[in-house]
Amino acid sequence: MKPVLGSSELTQVGIVVENIEKTKHKWAAFLGMDAPDTIDLAADPNITQTQFNGEPTPNASCKIAVFRFGSVQMDLIEPNDAPSSWRDFLEQKGEGIHHIAFNVSNTQQKLDAVAELGIGVRHRAIYGDGSGEYVYLDSQAALGCIVETMESYEK
Repeated sequence: MKPVLGSSELTQVGIVVENIEKTKHKWAAFLGMDAPDTIDLAADPNITQTQFNGEPTPNASCKIAVFRFGSVQMDLIEPNDAPSSWRDFLEQKGEGIHHIAFNVSNTQQKLDAVAELGIGVRHRAIYGDGSGEYVYLDSQAALGCIVETMESYEK
């Protein structure tokens, strides 16, 4: 059986948090690792073209701190106040695991394939440097969690 996204290799777990500085240090102590740098992902909305629930949300952004475990990374995500999948999750459910992610190629083809399973798009944007895109699928009801697809464009 072929995976719908083209790969079944999990590459990321995303956790939404209220305070990234406080939380990353707690995780670092728990894991026995150094706390990673915090990265502010604010970017030009003309590049990111962020949409949430089908509507433009040009000011949506977040700060992240990334812990790496071989081929899998754990992202701590602190959203800003603009409408986004992260902000919505934090307001509705509080802190917690927001998504699991898979690398894909040909994002639109994969979105068409998951649409056949009744799964739509919740949040979509281009990376701030224009090197790829990510999509959060509206997969909570079907799969029990939000699934993210991540595509890096070939240069």
